Amino acid sequence: MTSASEQPGQPEQHPDTDPFPLPDAQQARAQRVHAALFRVAERHAATEEQRARQRHPSVLGPHEAVRLVAFLMSGAARLEEGEPEVDRADITAALSLLPLVRGELDELEAGLLRMARGRGMTWPEVAFGLGLGTPQAARQRYERLSGRVRDTGETEEE
Repeated sequence: MTSASEQPGQPEQHPDTDPFPLPDAQQARAQRVHAALFRVAERHAATEEQRARQRHPSVLGPHEAVRLVAFLMSGAARLEEGEPEVDRADITAALSLLPLVRGELDELEAGLLRMARGRGMTWPEVAFGLGLGTPQAARQRYERLSGRVRDTGETEEE
């Protein structure tokens, strides 16, 4: 016997199975992240010389130091022969650098957003790039970042 919603010859429909599901935003973002890394690497970091442009030749940057300690602790990077194990003081040093790294990242993001807008990107395009749902959310994020950057001493050039 068939129910009222079923028709003979049609596959049974389950109420919890949507034949037109919305795309998974998290999965789409993960795919964009992979594509973004590949694009930038292919276009602007294909050679050792290109990759070296972002590093200081003789001084470890704060973000590099934090990342290195985290990689060594997690096993993502291996110690070289004779190199000391990561100890509590190394961890404390990395933790001490986090506020500086966060501030530098805020400055970098605010600057990138200013340059994107200066090159004609719309707030919907910026929102898409940041993985935010609305242009308003992107603009609010920019305003919060700009305020934090100004509060830490950088002058706003808008």
